[in-house]
Amino acid sequence: MSQHHRDWAHSEVLGVLARSAPDALKPFAEELVPQLGDLEVVNSRTGLVMLPMRDTAQGTAFHLGEVLVSEAHLRCGPHEGYGMRKGRDLEAAMAMALVDLALDVGIAVADCHAFLATQRTDHAEQDRATLCRIEATRVDMETF
Repeated sequence: MSQHHRDWAHSEVLGVLARSAPDALKPFAEELVPQLGDLEVVNSRTGLVMLPMRDTAQGTAFHLGEVLVSEAHLRCGPHEGYGMRKGRDLEAAMAMALVDLALDVGIAVADCHAFLATQRTDHAEQDRATLCRIEATRVDMETF
């Protein structure tokens, strides 16, 4: 089992990295490159993926439409790193894959966990601020 799976679920790592601001993610990932050694870029591309949604009334799944994403897949020996982000930012997808790869290899694990924790806190604050803005627009209607 990879080092990062002990403290963070892999899906959680990828979820936090996918939401991380590029201006924070890219410089952090650049610091990891010299520590990783020889890297193989398996994929670096943009494409369209279907956006699945769930109809809350009926509980059925449907596709809302297509979303442009950037994807990166790296390999370092037997270890792999993956990144997929909304939009056309291959550098951010590559940065995400570098952090994922570093965790899989077991390099700079404490630094990666600290970065992830900071990003997760930032995301929670952003979500709270968004919910407050939404709540401020709510209108209570009396039912007759």
